[in-house]
Amino acid sequence: RAAGMLVIHTREGHRPDLSDAPPAKIARGAPSKRIGDPGPMGRILIRGEAGHDIVTDLYPAPGEPVIDKPGKGAFHQTDLDQVLKNGGVDTLMVCGVTTEVCVHTTIREGNDRGYRCVAIGDACASYFPEFHRIGLEMIKAQGGIFGWVSDSAAFASALSGARAAA
Repeated sequence: RAAGMLVIHTREGHRPDLSDAPPAKIARGAPSKRIGDPGPMGRILIRGEAGHDIVTDLYPAPGEPVIDKPGKGAFHQTDLDQVLKNGGVDTLMVCGVTTEVCVHTTIREGNDRGYRCVAIGDACASYFPEFHRIGLEMIKAQGGIFGWVSDSAAFASALSGARAAA
């Protein structure tokens, strides 16, 4: 934010009637842990439920776009590509959860659309440390087949250097 970069928030969730969730997606998962099932913070992955909201520490500042996505990737059935084009964005710095699912899928989708993609590795997480590690390795394999991986310190340093040069 301090660097003036466009910050976009995404969250996966579905309409309360599940009309945007394919039956195969609803059927996946352990019993009582499927999309639409009751959870400790409301129905699982349902828009408008407490568990669908963005955590307080990362809450969007006024004017920051929030992309509600019905899939794992942030481009699938959303206007993210248009938001990025309207903002003149050609490089994505991606962080979030989970590394091997939503982050990885978004980076692959972005790469397919011609964006330079960078995962900020220490700003991503997974339930499984080995999935996090492997997800990041896959992104940067073969010299950056889907994109590159950095960490928050290197990213902050690069931003500082860019501001100083400007």
